[in-house]
Amino acid sequence: MTTDNFEITDEQRDYSSLGLDENPFPYSPVPSDNPEVYCGQDHVANAVSDTVSSVLSTGKSKHLVITGKYGNGKSHTLKYARSLVRDREDVLVGYVAQPGEGFLDVYHEFMYDLGFDRVQELAYEFLAHVARKHTETNPMGAPSMKSLIDEGEILLSELVPKAVQLLSDVTKFADFARAIVHMVYEDTNLYAWQWLTAEGIRYEQRKEMEIHSALDDDTMGVRAFTALKNMLLELGYTGVFVFVDEFESVARLSPKNEQATLNSLRHLMDQNSSGLSMMFGCAPEVWQDIMSEYHAFSERIGREVSLRPMTEDHLKDLVDSYLDLAAGEAVSVSDIFEEDSLQLILQSSQGNVRQALSICSYTVDGAAERGRTNIDTEIIQEVVS
Repeated sequence: MTTDNFEITDEQRDYSSLGLDENPFPYSPVPSDNPEVYCGQDHVANAVSDTVSSVLSTGKSKHLVITGKYGNGKSHTLKYARSLVRDREDVLVGYVAQPGEGFLDVYHEFMYDLGFDRVQELAYEFLAHVARKHTETNPMGAPSMKSLIDEGEILLSELVPKAVQLLSDVTKFADFARAIVHMVYEDTNLYAWQWLTAEGIRYEQRKEMEIHSALDDDTMGVRAFTALKNMLLELGYTGVFVFVDEFESVARLSPKNEQATLNSLRHLMDQNSSGLSMMFGCAPEVWQDIMSEYHAFSERIGREVSLRPMTEDHLKDLVDSYLDLAAGEAVSVSDIFEEDSLQLILQSSQGNVRQALSICSYTVDGAAERGRTNIDTEIIQEVVS
């Protein structure tokens, strides 16, 4: 489509002069949900690995805060770490994009990240756990439990009272136990899901499930989260990982709400000395304020690790990792970027990962349009000027 001012086309660009099948760099560098490469720094990767490994190997709770300026890779690090553990069958993993107005929002986002199907699957897993204790059947997981119920070999009317009793004993929260069990009933599972995600339901809907309390404040959120974790430990899970991004947004809350949010997180950590790992991404200036004003919370974290601006070696590794995604044959950073051009990218971006990736993306397009075989400082200057 061409006008006097615009020329829009869906014609694919040809990057073959650079030895690439496509432009590997994002135009708008935001972390994907499943990062293919990790562009962080070794000391941060080591801290994350140590935290995750400690929880997996000992079952003891351990937490970490990752600090860094905007664009230096906090979200990318959290999402990459999440991608490493969420496929394990012995842990439950949730991502919270930002803490919202209080802990109840953290809990709500965590449950939504798990999703209806995963929570319903956990409900069937718990019924299978109870069936193995109280019946002659031996369901080994959610699908086999669902099949036994659908085929009438196990009657919910006989199993549910035992399941509610056992889950109430495990979680010390009878309403949570009833809500989990109602996740398997077609006529009430949406009500149960709304209650479990703290969306709020009418009294009549709660009454139908014999749930007496509303899950509508931070205290109840901490209680429900702890109940979920204790249910998982009863089922043989190792623990729960919670990745909380943009934690610096708590600084925008009123002092009263900020303190209430941090107190709720502290209480959650105090009530879960085992089976819980929380990782926070936070701007360094906000974390410094939290450390100086809220000792009771910051001392529970135990460890801080900082993402620093990139060095030239970091930038080379970053560019190499992305080039590997788009080259049919091995292409190194020195094949495409002249050394002076990399130094200019580093200088222009001030070591910021997001800005460096954006510059790389536009310069690759510029070089491809001219049929260039490499990128020099002239092309970089055109992009950053």
